[in-house]
Amino acid sequence: MTNPVGNITTGFHEGELAVQRAAGVARDAARLTGMLAPANLRGAVTRFLAERTFAAITARDADGALWTSPLAGPHGFLHVASPTTLDVRTLPAAGDPLENVEAGQPVGLIVVEFAIRRRLRINGTLSRTDADGLRIDVEQAYGNCPQYIQSRHLHTAPAPAPGTEPVRRGQTLTADDIELVRRADTFLIGTTHPVRGNDASHRGGPPGFVRVENGELWWPDYWGNNMFNTLGNLRADPTTALLFCDFTVGHTLQLSGRAALEWTGTGVPGDDDDTGRRVHFIPERLVAGRLLPLAADTVTAAPDNPPIT
Repeated sequence: MTNPVGNITTGFHEGELAVQRAAGVARDAARLTGMLAPANLRGAVTRFLAERTFAAITARDADGALWTSPLAGPHGFLHVASPTTLDVRTLPAAGDPLENVEAGQPVGLIVVEFAIRRRLRINGTLSRTDADGLRIDVEQAYGNCPQYIQSRHLHTAPAPAPGTEPVRRGQTLTADDIELVRRADTFLIGTTHPVRGNDASHRGGPPGFVRVENGELWWPDYWGNNMFNTLGNLRADPTTALLFCDFTVGHTLQLSGRAALEWTGTGVPGDDDDTGRRVHFIPERLVAGRLLPLAADTVTAAPDNPPIT
């Protein structure tokens, strides 16, 4: 397993810069470089984290496979121990591919409050794991815009009785997996860079925005902040992890595989937001179960979701 750690480097890396140039937004993106400054968890960021109940983490398992896993807990489970240290007072669920995640590796964390359509990305090094949870030495922390976040109020859901809903592992999507993906309006994506480490991000759109064809997935890229953190990582390393959640019952589908950015030209079928870009994902491993102890009864679509073409 390759574990680059402790690489505090500011500015965009070569993959991000290449995608920005290809998209014609390099000048606009350059204005956002300051967001990538070394982390300083204070004030409003500390309060935001303390009030959240959902996050997702991107890391590697003992075999080196990249996964993105849900994390949930009561208010305060995300605790700022210092301006550069975050304690996560929980662990991935039993059966999760990151159940025994190892310290000493880079991780990406995405913290989302769906109800108010806010999210915060945190990148750093997993410096400690124990029975109380995880400790992340934070290198970057910055917010993203509310675009494409569907509004839902998550509440604690009872966990299934032991043995009643076993975790399923495999390599090929089943009919149930495909159905979950096709009706999803949200997923979390984990990517990696050989020097900068791992990253976790959010993707959202109307149900059906993620297509499944011949056991592989693709989705259109939407207009965003022009930083291209995720697509820039894919330019450097295709290793990718996806997390789909059925927020009505807590079912999860985790996929580990490879993805690539494809430039299609604007106006082609499936180019829902007229960017001329889409991402093609090939799953190699999957884990499916009921690993999210949260649920939501209702959802309000994001007002900026583009229509499916």
